[in-house]
Amino acid sequence: MKRSLFLFLFVLPVFAFGQDVVLNRLVDQVEGKVIAWRRDIHEHPELGNREVRTADLVAKHLRSLGLEVSTGVAKTGVAGILKGGLPGPVIALRADMDALPVTENTNLPFASHVKTAYNGQETGVMHACGHDAHVAIMMGVAEVLASMKKQVRGTIKFIFQPAEEGAPDGEEGGAKLMIKEGVMDNPKVEAVFGLHMAALTETGKITYRPAGTMASACDMKITVTGKSSHGAFPWGAVDPITVAAQIVVNLQTIVSRNLNVTENAGVVTIGSINGGNRYNIIPEKVEMMGTVRALSPEDEKMIYDKIRLIATKTAEANGAVATVELPYTIYNPVNFNNVELTNKMLPSLRKAAGDTNVVFVPAQTIGEDFAWLAQQAPGLFIFLGALPKGADPRKAAPHHTAGFFIDESSFKLGVRALASLALDYPSVQQGSTKK
Repeated sequence: MKRSLFLFLFVLPVFAFGQDVVLNRLVDQVEGKVIAWRRDIHEHPELGNREVRTADLVAKHLRSLGLEVSTGVAKTGVAGILKGGLPGPVIALRADMDALPVTENTNLPFASHVKTAYNGQETGVMHACGHDAHVAIMMGVAEVLASMKKQVRGTIKFIFQPAEEGAPDGEEGGAKLMIKEGVMDNPKVEAVFGLHMAALTETGKITYRPAGTMASACDMKITVTGKSSHGAFPWGAVDPITVAAQIVVNLQTIVSRNLNVTENAGVVTIGSINGGNRYNIIPEKVEMMGTVRALSPEDEKMIYDKIRLIATKTAEANGAVATVELPYTIYNPVNFNNVELTNKMLPSLRKAAGDTNVVFVPAQTIGEDFAWLAQQAPGLFIFLGALPKGADPRKAAPHHTAGFFIDESSFKLGVRALASLALDYPSVQQGSTKK
């Protein structure tokens, strides 16, 4: 009788109180570890394709949980496979691992003091975008789901990705290279989920948007070639500086006069202009660098076509020649949240955060290479609020800046949200999810 009572009490939390109660208990238990991992990774940041220490930390943890682990994927990436105790689909969870060439300016006891050379200049290295938290949260998710292995339906693939911010010059990297090396295959992934910290959104909130949620992003180079002359004799020149100035102004009409801004946003920005080296010499050539953002393939094509047309014809009208390289070295497609998948998983997010804390938001014009993964399988990418409660977002340091800060109390919701998506997807899945 006593033995029967003991067994009854042992299985009661799992079967009587339900999966969510078990999940919440395990999330509470792992919170301290997640914070400790994040602080360790934050103090020892590594740039893209150089995340050796971080990858080793991840791989050791996944192996300790009994997962099948692959290392060296896309240079320093790690993939872990958890096979659940019940039959079901294959889903993937993704976290990015790389830091940025930013010199940290916080008073955190675990602030980064790492220095490196980047593009020929000495700089600090900092997790100024929250990737340290992404890694730690997903390590926590892996531990929670491994503890619930018998209840997991299907297979969960944990993807720890290098170089989301871009690979070093001359190297491949990021999500695109992971796909090239088979991370979405063997076994084939049916759906993929990702999470990003949001330093300007209050802790406890999850934000989302179906369809185009983050913009396609690329760089461009426009070279204007004219004719050099003495600065005192401009009539003997074809002045590429004047032509470049006209091109910059004319490019501003693309979004304001061609894009239906009630439907989607777009960006055409020139970030640098270089030409000439002396006050009284009109140079032969000017080079401009910029970025282009769009929220649909149709808008992207229109913007690209207009940039090429405006640049070349403005130059031609002045007797110069403009060469447009677009994209130049970097390109990420529109980060597209599969609409059907998003709608199906909203109840899981609301269960994790509370109904009023899951918020539909406008699209953003920043880019994210999770987009490549979401082209391989239906994807859902969400944002996790990390602004301390009561803080003014207008005064908070934005992403990619030296004072970037995230509230660690947000991590528990991140673990619960990703784990809930992984656990619930098999049961809410009905038929195919098409883009």
